[in-house]
Amino acid sequence: MPLPIVAVVGRPNVGKSTFVNRIALTKDAIVHEQRGVTRDRSYHQADWNGVDFILIDTGGIEWGAEDAFQNSIRNQALLATEEADAILFMVDSRTGLTADDTEVARLLKRSGHPVMLLVNKMDNPAREDELWEFYNLGLGEPWPISSVHGHGTGDMLDALAKELQEGLKGSGSVGNPSDPSAAEAADDETALINVAIIGRPNAGKSSLTNKLVGTERSIVSDVAGTTRDAIDTLVEHEGTRYRIVDTAGIRRKSQIDESVEYYGFVRALRAIDRADVALLMIDSTLGLTDQDQRVANLADERRCALVILLNKWDLLETPEEREALRTQIADRLPFVSYAPVIAISALTGRSVHRVWGAINTAYANFSASISTPKLNNFLAELRDFGHTVSRGKLRLRIHYVTQTGTRPPRFTFFANHPHIIDSTYERYLENRLRETFPLEGTPVILRFKKKD
Repeated sequence: MPLPIVAVVGRPNVGKSTFVNRIALTKDAIVHEQRGVTRDRSYHQADWNGVDFILIDTGGIEWGAEDAFQNSIRNQALLATEEADAILFMVDSRTGLTADDTEVARLLKRSGHPVMLLVNKMDNPAREDELWEFYNLGLGEPWPISSVHGHGTGDMLDALAKELQEGLKGSGSVGNPSDPSAAEAADDETALINVAIIGRPNAGKSSLTNKLVGTERSIVSDVAGTTRDAIDTLVEHEGTRYRIVDTAGIRRKSQIDESVEYYGFVRALRAIDRADVALLMIDSTLGLTDQDQRVANLADERRCALVILLNKWDLLETPEEREALRTQIADRLPFVSYAPVIAISALTGRSVHRVWGAINTAYANFSASISTPKLNNFLAELRDFGHTVSRGKLRLRIHYVTQTGTRPPRFTFFANHPHIIDSTYERYLENRLRETFPLEGTPVILRFKKKD
């Protein structure tokens, strides 16, 4: 059963992300004194008094701002209110009631969802005089809270949990079952394929996310660095469930000049850490850059399955340009040669349907187990071929091999002199494994032990 969804909305810099982190007991939402740090909507699981729910952290809603992203940020926040079962409208006691607060309140009244008015930054609960002007919003009694210190949040959450429980009793279920971003039940977590979309800034990651999800889940712009957080979306495609994570563009640390961008970089690395499959987006119009190599290396080091997507392929005009790019990929990314390469256009949707099959294949190989008899038949063929290594009077003989792990596959070879195995022979073994078994899209780990 989908969990109830609670949207946290309000003007920029009123403390929404701080509140979300406190209630969800995480530090996932980026918190910074700079306005407009949160742009997309992000989802965080929380619970109170036995009631599990999803908090949506949204960007600040305002009108007439000079920020080039403000219309998209506002639309993302309003989308969150449409899918929510309850809305927490946060205002700032220090700045007082503003025209933007009044306009947001007007929109929320028409939403048809329960709205709780939170007056944040009430660090001194005794100063109740700061509450009176917010009654003018017509949203009932304000709840004085402090996102930083936690004052008042307990009583407010008691009321929220009661509201969600009443909604559950009234409808038989709470939440929007058709919405792909509603959280799954805990026992369904293992059925998910975690997919991280990674790459340099402005490579088309958010456009691909929106195409895969089928809605405007992430803000898309030609300004590099639009996505600042790792944005999770749950989606089902042909009976398989996926968590699609749109990450911030990864740049060299020396080029990260804002603390906000640094937090986005860290969250992108976390997304790769928990990914089953990473989709590496490369801008075909720029060719393969040094930073693309670094991002590919990050995925390889974290041992997730990998698919390489050549985005904006339709903008390459000649067959020679396309062949040159594929040659670049082969020459400069040999350490991830196991990754399939697919040419797409995230903007137009060209060949995006092929991405699903590539994800499924990479994940299946990433999770696959190969029986010991099959592996030792493979080993017998290697012996017949006769290729081995020697050092002085020592000659390597591998006695048997078995798979000792998955996600990614790990193989342990038992030999008489494992210490003489060099990197060249290890690559030879890996290549022969890949020729014999379906391991496309996944890294493999080879270990060597001395046979007792």
